[in-house]
Amino acid sequence: MSTTKIFIPLDGIKGLKQNFTADLNAGFIVFLLALPLSLGIAKASEFPAIMGLVTAIIGGLFAGLISGSPLTIKGPAAGLIVILVGAVTDFGGGQNGWHLACGAIAIASVLQIIFGLAKLGKYTDVFPLSSIHGMLAAIGIIIILKQIPILLGENPIMMKGMTPFDLIKNLPIFLSNFDARASIIGIVSLLIMLFWSSLKIPLLSKIPAHLVVILIAIPAELWMDFSHTEPEFTLLHIGDFKSAIRWNADFSGIAKTGVFIKYVVMFALVGSLESLLTVKAIDMIDPYKRKSNPNKDLIAIGVGNLIAGLLGGLPMISEVARSSANFNSGAKTRWANVFHGMFILLFVLFASQFLELIPNCALAAMLISVGIKLAHPKEFAHVYHIGKDQLAIFLVTIFFTLYEDLLVGIFAGIILKMIFHRMNGVPLKNFFTTPVSVSFNDGHYLLKLEGSAVFTNYLRLKDKMDAIPPHQKVTIDATEVKLIDHNTLAAIEQFKKEYTADGGSFDIVGLDKLKPLSGHNLATRKLK
Repeated sequence: MSTTKIFIPLDGIKGLKQNFTADLNAGFIVFLLALPLSLGIAKASEFPAIMGLVTAIIGGLFAGLISGSPLTIKGPAAGLIVILVGAVTDFGGGQNGWHLACGAIAIASVLQIIFGLAKLGKYTDVFPLSSIHGMLAAIGIIIILKQIPILLGENPIMMKGMTPFDLIKNLPIFLSNFDARASIIGIVSLLIMLFWSSLKIPLLSKIPAHLVVILIAIPAELWMDFSHTEPEFTLLHIGDFKSAIRWNADFSGIAKTGVFIKYVVMFALVGSLESLLTVKAIDMIDPYKRKSNPNKDLIAIGVGNLIAGLLGGLPMISEVARSSANFNSGAKTRWANVFHGMFILLFVLFASQFLELIPNCALAAMLISVGIKLAHPKEFAHVYHIGKDQLAIFLVTIFFTLYEDLLVGIFAGIILKMIFHRMNGVPLKNFFTTPVSVSFNDGHYLLKLEGSAVFTNYLRLKDKMDAIPPHQKVTIDATEVKLIDHNTLAAIEQFKKEYTADGGSFDIVGLDKLKPLSGHNLATRKLK
C-alpha cells in the first residue's frame, strides 16, 4: 500500500525562501482584514485608534517572529474590548485612564511570559468549555450593545459609563435619535459583513468583506460630505503615527491596588485563554498536522504585549478570525504574520491620511458582525444540545459577565459546574484527584480510571496521555468510573484525533455503563 509523504514547510530563513510567495499573499489578505478591525477595536476600547495598528504591527513584526504557532496571527482582539473599556473607565477615563491601563497591560504581559516559562499552557483544560463559550457570547453581546448607537451615528459620549443593562434599556432612545445618513452607511456595511461570503459569485466572494465595506463606505461619506455636514465624531481620527510611538505606560495605577490587580489578572488570564484556544483551533485545521508549542506562544504574546503596553498599544492575542483567514489564504509559516505586520506599518507610514476617511459607523458594523459570531443563536443551541447542565453554566456565565465582569462570569460558571458535579455524587476529595494507573503489555498502553473524571482533575490524566510515545495502541478503561464530564470527554476526543492522525491507535471502553445526561456523544455521563 502506497502512502503520500507530506512535506512540512521549513521554518526560519529557509522557510521564508521556500514559502515566500504563499506567505506574502496570505499576509497581504490578512492585512486587508486586520487594518480596519484593529482601528475599530481600538476605538471601541477607548484607546487612540492608531494604537490598534501599533499592536497589530508589533504582533506581526515582533511576536510573529518568536511565535510557537506557525499559522496564528497576533493582534488586538474584540474579545478584550470589554476589559479595556472597564480598565480605562476605572482608572479615571480619558488620556490618563488609557496610560494607566497600559501600565496594567505591561505587568500582565510579564505574567504571560512567566506562564509560558512555567509551561502553564496546559491549564486551559481546567476551564469548563461551557463557561468559556458563555464568556465569549457575553463579550459578543456587549460589543453589539456598545456598537449599535455608533452604527446609528450617535455621539459615543452618550454611552459613557453605561452598563450592558443600561444600554439595553436605552436602545429605544438610540433608535429614535438615529442619524439617517450615518445609519444608511452603517446598515449597508453590516449587511455586507453578514452576507458577503454567501455570494454565489466565486470571484467576488473571495474579496474580504471588510475591504468591500471600506470601498463602499468611504466614497459614500465623501459623496455625503461628512467632513462638513456631520459631527466630528462620525469620522475616524488617528493622529500622527510617528509622534504616537513613545513611552505611554503609567504604573502609578498600582496605588489603586484592588483595581490594578483586577485588570492585571483579567488581561493575563483572558488574553492567555483566548490565545491558547485559538492555537488549539488552528492546529486542528493545519494540513501539515504541526503541533504548536502553546508555552512558547504565550511567551511570544507576553513579549509582544510588553512592547505594546509600554508604547500605549492594546493587548494582543493569537486572534481566531485573522488566523482562520491566514490559513484559508494559503499561509505556510509564521512569515505570513510578519508580512501582515509589515504591510500595516507601510500603510500607516505612507497612506495614513486615507484612514481618516473611514466613517465610524462602518467600523461599528464590522465589530457588530464579530459580536454576532460570538453570540450567535447557534452557540446557544449547540450548548443546549450537549446538555441542560451545560446550558445553565453557559447562561450563568453570560449573566454574571454582563452584570459584573468577565472574571466574575468565568468563576460563576466554574462554581455552578462544581455544584452540579457535587449533586451528581462527585466526592469533594475527587474534585482535584483521580486515580489513574498506566500499564504496558505487548505494545499496548492501558490507562485505567477510577472515581470521577472531571474538569478539575483532568490534568493528571492529560499528563499520563501526553507521556505515551506515538504510534502505540492506547486504551482508556472507564469501567470503574462513576462520572465523567463533558470537558474530560471533549479533551479525550481531541487527544484521540491528534494521536490517531499521527499513526497511533486509541480507544475508550466502559462508557456503556454510564448514562449520558443528553443525546450528545460528549455529554456528561454518570453511573446508571
